[in-house]
Amino acid sequence: MTNDRFTNRQKMPERPANVRNKDFEEVPIGFDEKLAQIEAARCLECKNPVCVSGCPVSVDIPTFIGLIKQGKYLEAAARIKQDNPLPAACSRVCPQENQCEKYCVLGKKGKPVAIGHLERFVADYEAEHESGGSVPEIKENGMKVAIIGAGPSGLACAGELRRKGYGVTIFEALHRPGGVLSYGIPAFRLPKTIVDREVGYLEKMGVEVKCNYVIGKIKTIDQLFAEGYRAVYIASGAGFPKFMNIPGENLNYVYSANEFLTRINLMRAYANSDTPIEVGNRVAVIGGGNTAMDAARSALRLGPEKVYLIYRRSREEMPARVEEVHHAEQEGIEFMFLTSPIRYEGDDKSNVTKAVCLRMELSEPDDSGRRRPVPIADSEFEIDVDSVVVAIGTEANPIVPDSTPGLETNKWGYIVADESGHTSKTAVFAGGDIVSGAATVIEAMGAGKKAAAAIDESLR
Repeated sequence: MTNDRFTNRQKMPERPANVRNKDFEEVPIGFDEKLAQIEAARCLECKNPVCVSGCPVSVDIPTFIGLIKQGKYLEAAARIKQDNPLPAACSRVCPQENQCEKYCVLGKKGKPVAIGHLERFVADYEAEHESGGSVPEIKENGMKVAIIGAGPSGLACAGELRRKGYGVTIFEALHRPGGVLSYGIPAFRLPKTIVDREVGYLEKMGVEVKCNYVIGKIKTIDQLFAEGYRAVYIASGAGFPKFMNIPGENLNYVYSANEFLTRINLMRAYANSDTPIEVGNRVAVIGGGNTAMDAARSALRLGPEKVYLIYRRSREEMPARVEEVHHAEQEGIEFMFLTSPIRYEGDDKSNVTKAVCLRMELSEPDDSGRRRPVPIADSEFEIDVDSVVVAIGTEANPIVPDSTPGLETNKWGYIVADESGHTSKTAVFAGGDIVSGAATVIEAMGAGKKAAAAIDESLR
């Protein structure tokens, strides 16, 4: 080891690509105590920690890293949980390179401190040594708040409100809490035992979670108020699938990423003969974000000969995390940049057999600075496929807004809310993807924390 703390960032150990691409076990192995100590020693513990400003939930990063340096790993985990109730999940799926680590002072001359890897280390250490963490003492205040959706935003809001003494009930539409952590992110990135553990911590704090409970169908928000809830936080996400509206999207084995990943992650289709999912030998995944990476890497683990990742822009424009793109390439995903499907063709049984695509080129930057993909004339070509996964984004689910009179939505169906989560309906707050559209887990959690503060202020 050199003494150059600017460049000597410790690498995360990983399972070999040609082994992990055949199963759904976790890819990164995690820091051991030695690596954690070496990496923590790089932190300058700045008096003005700008890294904290890059964290949507404002974790006290220098303090928890300082506790790691002292070998106080349980105390470090407890310090993180004061701001973030889901550290094991966030450390695995958050884009730290665009958030906390982006602002690390060391990154100006070299490589930033591996904040996410250190957060994972202490969260996993706590799970191994303290069964999920010690619960803070709570003074009840006698007021009840309902939360719609047990995803990251709802869970973060629940944790904050419970600490303030509120009785909190989360109503979750699916049979398992976690939202996108459970149904969207594959186990090789986020093992579901971790989601269960972090939700379990909130339940130990006294948060009640009711699954299989669709608000807007079983009960309305107005009925929740009639039952004594003083405020409602809507964190129902944006899980409505989006398609390109091109010919052939209704053929068999053309999946939305939502359906594909939900069947794999929530229903364990890869291991459950009662709910199998078929992909055939050649899979095309359409899109360039993290969801597309998750779909492509999941498809590969189902055993096809080829998985294509088709993206209409270049590699530089891909919104997916650099780490996820790197892992996908290592594992054998074939990238097709500057390519866009224009239709799908099928056989006499309406099963998809071909993706007909065009080559694209990028225009000059527009007013926003982004270069638009433009089709190249006479560049049409075909790819033989047995299945297609469309991962081009999601839209707002209309069930809650449509069942709530007086709740304003915008032209895309997202709930209109201010920075603190206030909506047009008294005592109803909203945040996360149902307000912002698809964003990161930690950004949704940040919205949940802000809403919790606003709810507390309005009720007190």
